[in-house]
Amino acid sequence: MARMIRPLANLYEQLRRLPGVGSKTAMRLAYHIIDMPAEEVRQLAEALNGAKQHIHYCSQCYNLTDGELCEICGAPDRDRHIICVVEQPQDIAAMERSRGYNGLYHVLHGVLSPLDGVGPDKLRIRELFQRLQSETVSEIIIATNSDVEGEATATYLAQLLKPLGITVSRIAHGLPMGGDLEYVDEVTLSKALENRRAM
Repeated sequence: MARMIRPLANLYEQLRRLPGVGSKTAMRLAYHIIDMPAEEVRQLAEALNGAKQHIHYCSQCYNLTDGELCEICGAPDRDRHIICVVEQPQDIAAMERSRGYNGLYHVLHGVLSPLDGVGPDKLRIRELFQRLQSETVSEIIIATNSDVEGEATATYLAQLLKPLGITVSRIAHGLPMGGDLEYVDEVTLSKALENRRAM
């Protein structure tokens, strides 16, 4: 195979670092970007820079936002007595598509994974407990993925939360084992919420 010129090789290497992008896809994207009109490439670069500069975590739930609070935390019509705990911001988008939930969220930004060096101190668990001291919450719904790490995280959180006298529930199994919330269809997710169980 012919050696790539340095700028193309650099673009290819950067694209290959993205999750879910393998060698062939990175190569296709690199050539596609090179073929794009200069104005479109500039717009893409501005969109990337703008997103990185202006998007940060919501000060309350740790969802992504460009303001102090995310749209959900700032919405006056949400049920503030229920908090749904999810792994990542993209899980909130999946939950919202189900239209089966009207409470607030809390994003952990990961799950417990001792083999990867992720303990409770690396997650937003402390921030969840700080919220519970200042807000009147009657139920916590744990909506971590139904894989080994997600289940371990759910069990750990349930053990910490039970002594507080707050109802702790887990979304019902109906989600495929090893599946990610981000890829679950709306009906399955809505039913999983509807049939959640206490832990």
